[in-house]
Amino acid sequence: MGDGAGERAAAARSWDPEQYLKFADHRLRPALDLMGRIPLQAPRLVYDLGCGSGNVTRLLAERWPGAEVVGVDHSPEMLARAQAAPAGRVRWQLADLAEWEPEPGAEPALLYSNAVIQWLTGHRKLIGRLWALLPAGGCLAVQAPLNWDQPSHRLLRETLAAGAGGAPFGSAELRREANRPWVHPPEFYYDLLAPHAAHLDVWTSEYLHALRGPNAVLEWITGTSLRPILHALGGREREAYLDLLRRRLNRAYPPDAAGVTRFPFRRLFFVAVRR
Repeated sequence: MGDGAGERAAAARSWDPEQYLKFADHRLRPALDLMGRIPLQAPRLVYDLGCGSGNVTRLLAERWPGAEVVGVDHSPEMLARAQAAPAGRVRWQLADLAEWEPEPGAEPALLYSNAVIQWLTGHRKLIGRLWALLPAGGCLAVQAPLNWDQPSHRLLRETLAAGAGGAPFGSAELRREANRPWVHPPEFYYDLLAPHAAHLDVWTSEYLHALRGPNAVLEWITGTSLRPILHALGGREREAYLDLLRRRLNRAYPPDAAGVTRFPFRRLFFVAVRR
């Protein structure tokens, strides 16, 4: 990954909360798995970086009732959804993680980030910057999709390159960006954090999601990884791309006799406490 924000980070700030939350129960499980491995007893200040609609942010506040909890996201649509529900002790902050810093004088005890870093490039710099914001005993907890080489994401890229009638979809820049791996192997994050951590836990998990409804995998990625591509394509080209991708995904992930589409999804986790 190169330094600086790529097309993923600069892609549409506009998120569709309804599309994203179609699979809210499936998306919640990794967030809870990450939360369950955080070894802090009573953090005073917790930031949820990339809080989205705020579902997990409220769970962080419930787990640590004595903490001040701040939900940070760059999407006005997602924060509007978060603010529509009673906030309790949670505060909301509109900011881009690529440039975000805590409020002056604030000393975070926990920086929690669920399914966000894949949107940003330059992970060595990003993780180093977040780590430097923590005091001794502070914790960085991160989860990110690790599904880049699976059919759902591979077909997304191959369909761009194959195009329709021999002409690829989109710009050369879009195709290059789509081919850039979003997340490093687990060893990268271990090597980055181990020299400075009093506690470090790095692991991967693969979830077998049972999805219902037509075009289930396309519906899933439309709310996440497909967003930058759909933002970049327009009109008939976008419709042609979606039609071709839909057919390819349905062949790769056919529903079973009960109408369930089985969707394996691998994820990376790491929890580090600063020495």
